[in-house]
Amino acid sequence: MQRLVERFARFMAITGGLVLTLLVVLTCVSVIGRGLNTFGHSEFLKSISDSAASALIATGVGPLNGDFELVEAGVAFSIFAFLPICQLYSSHATVDVFTNALPIKANKALITFWELVLTAVIVLITWRLYVGMESKMAYGETTFLLQFPVWWAYGLSFLAAVVASVVAIYCAIARVVELVTGRHILPYAGEAVH
Repeated sequence: MQRLVERFARFMAITGGLVLTLLVVLTCVSVIGRGLNTFGHSEFLKSISDSAASALIATGVGPLNGDFELVEAGVAFSIFAFLPICQLYSSHATVDVFTNALPIKANKALITFWELVLTAVIVLITWRLYVGMESKMAYGETTFLLQFPVWWAYGLSFLAAVVASVVAIYCAIARVVELVTGRHILPYAGEAVH
C-alpha cells in the first residue's frame, strides 16, 4: 500500500511541476509580447524609425489573450497536486518552539493529532471543491476572455484534491498505527527547519 500511495503522490507532484513550468513559459511569453508591443508603440522607437515601429506592431505581437485565466486555473491545480507529497513526507511547515521540550511520546501524540486535523481539513476542502464544481457546471459559468467553462479548473483541482485526500487518510491511519504500536510506517519527515 505504501508504494502505491507514494507513486500517486509522486505522479501528482510531477504533474503539478510540469503545469507550473508551462505556466512560467506562458507568463514569460506573454510578458515579452507585452513588452514588445509597448516598445512598438513607444515614442522612442517611433523617433528612431517610424517604419520599424509600424512593422513591429503589424506582427501582432502582444500579451497572450487570457494568460491570467490560465495561470489562475493552473496554479490552483498545482497547489492541490503538491499536497499529497507534502502530506506523505510530513513536509508542511511546522513551528516546534515549545514541543522540542516535550517527551518523544507526547510529540508523537501531537503529530498524530495534527495529522488527523489536517486530513479532516483536506477532505473538507475536497468536498467543497466538488460542490463548487457542481455549482459552476449548473450555471454554465465561463471565463471572461477565453470563455472556457470555469468548472474545468474546479474539476482538475478536485481530481488532485481527491488524491490528496486518499494520501491524507492513509497518512492519518499510519500515524495512529505508529502511535499505538511504536512501528515506523511513513517515510522520513522532512519539514523545514524554523
